[in-house]
Amino acid sequence: MVAPTAILQLICPDRPGLVSELSGWVSANGGNIRHADHHTDSGAGLFLSRLEWDLEGFGLPRASLPEAVQALSARLGGEGQLHFSDQLSRVALFVSKQDHCLLDLLWRTRAGELPMQVPLVISNHPELRSIAEDFGARFELVPVSAASKQQAEQRQLELLAEEGIDLAVLAKYMQVLSGDFLRRFRPVINIHHSFLPAFTGAQPYHRAWERGVKLIGATAHYVTEELDAGPIIEQATVHVSHRDEVHDLIRKGRDMERLALARALRQHLHHQVMVYRGRTAVFD
Repeated sequence: MVAPTAILQLICPDRPGLVSELSGWVSANGGNIRHADHHTDSGAGLFLSRLEWDLEGFGLPRASLPEAVQALSARLGGEGQLHFSDQLSRVALFVSKQDHCLLDLLWRTRAGELPMQVPLVISNHPELRSIAEDFGARFELVPVSAASKQQAEQRQLELLAEEGIDLAVLAKYMQVLSGDFLRRFRPVINIHHSFLPAFTGAQPYHRAWERGVKLIGATAHYVTEELDAGPIIEQATVHVSHRDEVHDLIRKGRDMERLALARALRQHLHHQVMVYRGRTAVFD
């Protein structure tokens, strides 16, 4: 069993000596650094850091670490987030009728590839109930129409609260979440079946085929109020040719959807993603 670690994600104004100060803080408390990744955005004058160290032998008690990290972040004039590697996120999967992303994520979770729990699957259609329940997840059918959208989202939020959900993943959920939902619950990760920013919205494979593109892809991103425009976490692509019909693009694209979403979710769960200026830095 892997020993637990603490993970600090920090964004602060850039200045000389920050790497030394951060590593020195860990060292002064008897810590052993496992991973240290840093990035300077010169244009914005920002310093981004992901620091991971062993909890075993660290001089500060685990319970006091959140307060200590906040004090360190304040001293550097930035914002810090503390995570622990042995705390599994509780994730809700939102689906409609397509099962390929749902099956992939549930299988990867069961196999131990994704450090998370999936206690809840929410759908606006009944077709995928048996898959969710076969993997031990609670399946909740919440139909959505234009007239019932507000009530449906209220029910979804209640379910997320009941199950203590930390993250929602739209695994081919063919509905657009309202701004009110997103103000009340975040983060939400979506998989979009195109290489964004190309072909936002509906039927991207059809539009890609009409344009005769030679490359298609899938994009996993954080959801914002602007459709398919949230910070991008991961993208996957595959070549296509003039011989491919729309159904070929859809078939090839599904592989990319599974891959991009699984990679993005793994990066998020390992606290490798930092959002700033409407974009992400991914320390992989």
